[in-house]
Amino acid sequence: MDQAGAIDAFAALAQPTRLDAFRLLVRVGPEGLPALEISRQLGTKPSTLSGHLSILKRAGVLTATRYQREIHYSANLGSVNALVQFLIADCCGGRLENCPEIITLPKSA
Repeated sequence: MDQAGAIDAFAALAQPTRLDAFRLLVRVGPEGLPALEISRQLGTKPSTLSGHLSILKRAGVLTATRYQREIHYSANLGSVNALVQFLIADCCGGRLENCPEIITLPKSA
């Protein structure tokens, strides 16, 4: 990922409804959800959510797959991984083995 891609991803996620939709889809996993189900779970109007999902898709943090008349969205975890790698690429002079706190996942509560 380059700087322009990272800025696009952060800009897309820097809005409450879009961030909520992205986090919902991360929780759901790779199978994703249909747009109407995302709308229902977030309590957002489908017409409003459609624009938000389009922005997230354009930024590359979501993928969309059409199933007949329905569009299923899922988090693009590969893109998110690339974003994280972009952010930490220069950590500790590029020697991530010296930065164990960055690659340690938080413990579940």
